[in-house]
Amino acid sequence: MSQPRLQGIFTPNIVPLDRHGEIDEAELRRYVDWLIARGVHGLYPNGSTGEFTRFTSSERRRIIEIIADQTAGRVPILAGAAEANTRETIAACEYYERLGVRAVAIVAPFYYKLSSAGVYAYFKEIADHSPIDITLYNIPMFASPIDVDTVRRLADECERVVAIKDSSGDLPHMMRMIAAVRPSRPEFSFLTGWDAALVPMILMGCDGGTNATSGVVPEITRKLYDLTIARKLDEAVDLQYRLLRLFDAMIYSCEFPEGFRAALQLRGIRTGRGRQPQAPSQQLQLERIRDQLQCLLAAEGFTDEPVAGCPAGQPVDPEQVATIVRSVLEELRRQGVTD
Repeated sequence: MSQPRLQGIFTPNIVPLDRHGEIDEAELRRYVDWLIARGVHGLYPNGSTGEFTRFTSSERRRIIEIIADQTAGRVPILAGAAEANTRETIAACEYYERLGVRAVAIVAPFYYKLSSAGVYAYFKEIADHSPIDITLYNIPMFASPIDVDTVRRLADECERVVAIKDSSGDLPHMMRMIAAVRPSRPEFSFLTGWDAALVPMILMGCDGGTNATSGVVPEITRKLYDLTIARKLDEAVDLQYRLLRLFDAMIYSCEFPEGFRAALQLRGIRTGRGRQPQAPSQQLQLERIRDQLQCLLAAEGFTDEPVAGCPAGQPVDPEQVATIVRSVLEELRRQGVTD
């Protein structure tokens, strides 16, 4: 029986930690319920936002166990299954399949920089032995890039390879992948991991995203997805710009994903401190951006303003918005996607 395609916003969740730096199971379960109640389409644990490299393999499995149990089938789970080699990755695929997750996401080989042939061979080996559907994870800033020909070849040869999550933020690259794969695999899913381009990515054919901001403001990313699918573009573009300000503040003001952890705390989730040790200067920097994050969240009605108040926001230039909308629609017409 074929599985439904991966579609919508899959939330890469922070893992709450207790004061000893261990997984806070009760808070993780509460966070899962909080996200589902706010409309996320699915969950994506053990991704970059979930700091998968900072947990042991047994902890990564425990995270999926907790989330699968708490979710109880309410939304699909895309489980990060990236381990250091093919043997351990295949073992993770087998384990997560037994837990009932929808699919796994596997990052391209990291640390060692591989050629396109090496990337293909890596995923082919896993796909030939995996009992569960696979999402390729392209994040070239951290791992060997997955080029268009490799995606097409894996899609053509491997039934288990059903999607790609691309975090490059490269819109033309995404379009080339869609053009290369969709004619032969129309059910293949394309997900963007770059929050700043969610609207244009969906307009150009993406099925959704795995967006870190959805772990902090799931209401906004769900609404943004719905508006874009409904082609309510003026509202969608305005909301994309508002999301961009929050995204930039969380990702660029401090080391990833500490800005997301700080913002989530402002929304009432007890995340605890991350496992990565921080210098005093880093801790001070994080304290300084809390007011900025609180102001951005307050502007959307999610929290109160800080005691000192917030500066007046910068209005979005309507002509800039209109220009972007016109250029995207023109490209859609050129591609034959819309009339």
